[in-house]
Amino acid sequence: MKPVLFCLTQAGADLARKLNGELHGYRPRVGGADVVFDDATAHLAALFKAGRPIVGFCAAGILVRALAPLLGQKHSEPAVIAVSADGKFAIPLLGGHRGANRLAQHVAAALGGQAAVTTAGDIALGISLDEPPPGWRIANIDAVKPVAASLLAGENVRIDGDAAWLAALPQDETAQTTIRITAQKPTAGDSALIYHPPVLAVGVGCERGTSCEEIETLIAATLAEAGLAAGAVACLVSIDVKSDEQGLLAAANSLGVPARFFDAAALSAQEPRVTAPSDYVRATVGTASVAEAAALEAVGAAGTLLAPKRKSARATCAVAMSPVPLDASKIGRARGHLDIVGIGPGSDAWRTPEASEALAAADCVVGYGLYLDLVTDLIDGKQRFETGLGHETGRVERALDLAAEGRRVALVCSGDAGIYALATLAFERLEAGSPERRRIAVRVCPGISALQAAAARLGAPLGHDFCAISLSDLLTPSATIEQRLRAAAAGDFVVALYNPASERRRSLLPLAREIFMAARGADCLVACARNLGRGGERVAIARLGDAWVESVDMLTLVLIGSTATRAFAMGEQQRLYTPRGYAAKETP
Repeated sequence: MKPVLFCLTQAGADLARKLNGELHGYRPRVGGADVVFDDATAHLAALFKAGRPIVGFCAAGILVRALAPLLGQKHSEPAVIAVSADGKFAIPLLGGHRGANRLAQHVAAALGGQAAVTTAGDIALGISLDEPPPGWRIANIDAVKPVAASLLAGENVRIDGDAAWLAALPQDETAQTTIRITAQKPTAGDSALIYHPPVLAVGVGCERGTSCEEIETLIAATLAEAGLAAGAVACLVSIDVKSDEQGLLAAANSLGVPARFFDAAALSAQEPRVTAPSDYVRATVGTASVAEAAALEAVGAAGTLLAPKRKSARATCAVAMSPVPLDASKIGRARGHLDIVGIGPGSDAWRTPEASEALAAADCVVGYGLYLDLVTDLIDGKQRFETGLGHETGRVERALDLAAEGRRVALVCSGDAGIYALATLAFERLEAGSPERRRIAVRVCPGISALQAAAARLGAPLGHDFCAISLSDLLTPSATIEQRLRAAAAGDFVVALYNPASERRRSLLPLAREIFMAARGADCLVACARNLGRGGERVAIARLGDAWVESVDMLTLVLIGSTATRAFAMGEQQRLYTPRGYAAKETP
């Protein structure tokens, strides 16, 4: 989970941008934040309750006073770091048992400062016994404290098993205090501090639609029969045609490990090592083994099959062990993810937290260059694929291909991704595409569309029924556009006109003006909103009979009011709204 960079001042935000995290800024003082807040104490409390790591670019006292009422179990509290105003010191305040010391060291290294670690074990021993390396797990957390106390008292420890990260501890094979490194399930009464290294790969094959409960039960039974600990599982592995199998993905999530996938060719190469090849499986998915072959492929040539294939009604499971800890990120391929992200008009304040999270989580981004430039702070350092206007299909194809390779991709759109943007094209290509593409995970992250942004600037012109029509005849015949304009005019909708005019397309906007003037009269209100949420923003209210058409371009949204839409002055500003009838209904 990426840390929240909590900033109360612009200077703090400028310093925080040197780190990789989600920037949260105090609205009155911080510009360009991913998330803004007005109440610092309430915002900190909400982040802490959600388990988000917090790096506060503010006084330590602010963090302490805000979070003190929430303190409970130290083993479940998220990391909280205070960074001095000059960036010279990163102080872990809470969550030393949840990565705070390591996070402070990372922050200090990035800022050229120093981590002020205060926990005795880290200072005296050079490591944190309750914070093993990624993938490693502690079987009995309560044993950490007495072992640490013995070491701090000057005693030696006996280490059974291999753990290079513990090599600096004072060791003696005759010591009473013991640390055990094992993939085996602990036995009752064992007083040793037990670590499970990530050395097991659980291979799973299943029929389409197999439930998570069945797969979880089968995995648990397979591990138990072999005397193996779930804490030593590094990954759940299977064949790539199962990369969208929801029960399998949920089982991996339940184990707290990633799901990784291999193609049939890779699994076929393991056939000499499997114990129960199946002609039926070969005919179905192109390889004679899934569970055993996937587990063996994951652990490599030096690994061994510890638990041969075990069956349930609709699934199979096998377990293999590696002689060294496994890095799951380098095994097979992950399920690809495509986030189709609407970034709104471009203003940071008008970008949703979900959109910011999707951009920050992506390993590559695809989009029109101008839109990518608007989110540079969130995608800096990521692989970037950009195209010009008019290359929408190529953009979507590239995003889908990258996701099908197992990448986490953000396809960036202006406004809302599903309103005159690329979400619809992406689903069109998915429907017509290969099975590999259909197995990726797709999420659409909504954004503020131009019609919403324009309405907010104007007042409330969308208070009653409205519709949107694009005047671009590049994809829609002019006759169809005219038909829709006449229908909207007859229906007395408030109408948002997208893509109203370009250098080459100038005829449909005057036609739209004529159609609506004929239906609503020359005094009907119209608004032109240009560059909303960006530099050079301009919003103007006119009447259909006025001369406004020539000022419109592709960066403008035109909003035509209904016969009920009204305008009135508030000081020097004209406000526009369309009543829905509340006042009339409530009149005695």
